[in-house]
Amino acid sequence: MFNIIDLESLPTLGFGVACLIIFAETGLLVGFFLPGDSLLFALGLFIASGQINIPLWLAVILLAISAFAGDQTGYWIGRKLGPAVFNRPKSKLFNPKNVEAAHNFFERYGSRAVILAHFVPVMRTFIPVSAGIAKLEWRKYTIYNLIGIIGWAVGITLLGSAFGSNEWVKANLELVLLLFVGVSFIPIALEVWRGYKKAKSSEK
Repeated sequence: MFNIIDLESLPTLGFGVACLIIFAETGLLVGFFLPGDSLLFALGLFIASGQINIPLWLAVILLAISAFAGDQTGYWIGRKLGPAVFNRPKSKLFNPKNVEAAHNFFERYGSRAVILAHFVPVMRTFIPVSAGIAKLEWRKYTIYNLIGIIGWAVGITLLGSAFGSNEWVKANLELVLLLFVGVSFIPIALEVWRGYKKAKSSEK
């Protein structure tokens, strides 16, 4: 989990690192384990509580740019490498099953997956790659991508800021953040459960 103390003691540097994390999670295949949801929410909390001295409007713009750059990077990785992405050997930081799961997610939801994936851990790392492999029209991809970014990078940061303006929340920042982290894992838990049910059904 991202260390809260780093953001508090080094606000400017911490925010820069946060932007790099958002880029890596959405654009690099090894970024699937990074805490995007909780990080965005935490940034909103800390900005509202005054622990990060960066204007909220500037923060959401920079975070949106980071997410957009990451998504575009992932898309062009898939577009240029194609199915060869699936042939990367398994390692501690890369599991081909994650790519396959994202490909199935993309096949299931079509273009909407580009929007929905932003709210599902792991999927938001690999869906841009799957969209590139599927050669989804770049213009169409970009439009859906921007919609997803506004809802995710901007929306969750603003949500954190709204909570951070509350006095009780200010006094219980870590508790609120932990609760949000728990909620953010619900989508991936549902995906894992669906995958388990599907595997069980195929065995019959």
